Amino acid sequence: MKRFDSINMIPFIDIMLVLLAIVLTTASFVSSRQIEIDLPVAESAVAASNQQGVELSLTHPSGLYFNHDSINTQELESRLSELDKTTPIVFRVDREASFDRFVAVVDQLKQQQLASLSILTSDAL
Repeated sequence: MKRFDSINMIPFIDIMLVLLAIVLTTASFVSSRQIEIDLPVAESAVAASNQQGVELSLTHPSGLYFNHDSINTQELESRLSELDKTTPIVFRVDREASFDRFVAVVDQLKQQQLASLSILTSDAL
């Protein structure tokens, strides 16, 4: 009987490379942590700038998010009070969201004197 003094690692490395290729190709299809919002269409939509700021999202029927964190109205007020007055704010609102909620959030922004507000829409194509 022949004794084995070494192990051939090449088949093992080949299998690991194939698994790595599978993981890397499927990882690109995993969705990012994005809140699903059906944006309203605007004829005069302008491309959004890439400024660092705060993202507010209002979903249907009643979800409110501050930088992807679900919050309520009281938490929104406390987080807005901590912001600098020149902080850019991007507001994403679902087309089916309540207009009353939209007005309430904009009112809180005005109370905190946060005037650098952009409301995201999708362009009409």
